[in-house]
Amino acid sequence: MQYLILFAAVVFETIGTSALQASQQFTRVGPSVAVVVAYVISFILLGWALKFMPVGIAYAIWSGLGIVLIAAIGYAVFGQRLDLPAVLGLALILAGIVVINLFSSSASH
Repeated sequence: MQYLILFAAVVFETIGTSALQASQQFTRVGPSVAVVVAYVISFILLGWALKFMPVGIAYAIWSGLGIVLIAAIGYAVFGQRLDLPAVLGLALILAGIVVINLFSSSASH
């Protein structure tokens, strides 16, 4: 269950970051409101996940998945291209998340 809460936090963080790009430095009201709402929900969910997971592990997963997802959205929605080193770096982030979840006994309290 804690992973579902954490994944929901990642989704809202990604929505907030996408809206941040769309807000054009907070000059557009709708996306600006979406930024604040999405980040608040994301942090509430992250806080709930911390009841069951160590902060370092939860934050590593939250931030790592957020980085990878926002890079994919930046590519697909905003036309931001990624070069080979960026793709390799993102793959290493994903590999780190997989290693934590498959091999670490620290992933839950």
